[in-house]
Amino acid sequence: MAIMVRMKRREFIQALAALGLGSRMATARNPIPALPSEKQVIPKRSLGKTEAMVSVLALGGVIGMQLPPSEDHDPVAIAETALDLGITYFDTAPSYNNGQSETNYGQVLARRRKEVFLACKTHDRSYDGTMRSVERSLRRLRTDRFDLLQIHGISAGEDILAWSKPDGVLTALQKLREEKVTRFLGVTGHESAKMLRQAIEMYEFDTLLTTLNPVSRRRCFREELLPAANRKRMGVIGMKVMGGGNGCLVTGNPFRKVMRDYHDETSHQVDADSLIRYALGLPISVAVIGVASIDQLKENVRIVKETRSMTVTERRELESIMA
Repeated sequence: MAIMVRMKRREFIQALAALGLGSRMATARNPIPALPSEKQVIPKRSLGKTEAMVSVLALGGVIGMQLPPSEDHDPVAIAETALDLGITYFDTAPSYNNGQSETNYGQVLARRRKEVFLACKTHDRSYDGTMRSVERSLRRLRTDRFDLLQIHGISAGEDILAWSKPDGVLTALQKLREEKVTRFLGVTGHESAKMLRQAIEMYEFDTLLTTLNPVSRRRCFREELLPAANRKRMGVIGMKVMGGGNGCLVTGNPFRKVMRDYHDETSHQVDADSLIRYALGLPISVAVIGVASIDQLKENVRIVKETRSMTVTERRELESIMA
């Protein structure tokens, strides 16, 4: 198949259909029947100025969703259950286990695309590379469109000026939006609040996905980056709500001694309820949380349904404890 750099969107969709990737006939392993009485139970918020309404809890594409299916693990069942319980926001990226996360989601999207707000990413920074990355993602996800497409993982040394050059990533994303391959554009990162702020002030993105939890090393993300995004009425998506990786901020979970910029370890852990309530007490639209099992998913849904967001006073107390 020719890369999408040379294709019109209609030609690209037709090519997908010819390969059987646009079909809605695919079925998941052990599909879970819908639970009509439990749908739409999770609160929704507007995704910033986009005005798209999304569930405040999103299903993360790492943890369980990036693992291949096995006798003991069914990522398709996790995604099916998330939809049945009212989670409408699906988060993924091609870098999550070399596309396995997208492949897993694709088995559900082939049948239930209309129920999902689909957020994907590209780690490439060139025009042609971005187009190729997007083409591969669409094929694995078994769809012809995203709702949100994001520049993935902004680093401290990022050359953001290059994004808008004719051969840059932002030029490619804007072209994809014009061709209705995506509705909205965003930027993501957890390494440098300063660089992220420069990016959202230099360009008009619809959303910001960044790390928001009570540990002290994330203070600049909460106190400098978040207000800047709010002033621009961006949809803010919180990640690493539980510290990233294996949820090392949650009581009883093991600490992670690698990838220090990724994981947020402290000597004091708290319950998952407090961390979810903390994130949703901030002026954000969505909290992305990865899960390893359906039981974890259901527990997160219970927390969102049954507990209130933290007050400012409660948030400050937790930040003091976690410091």
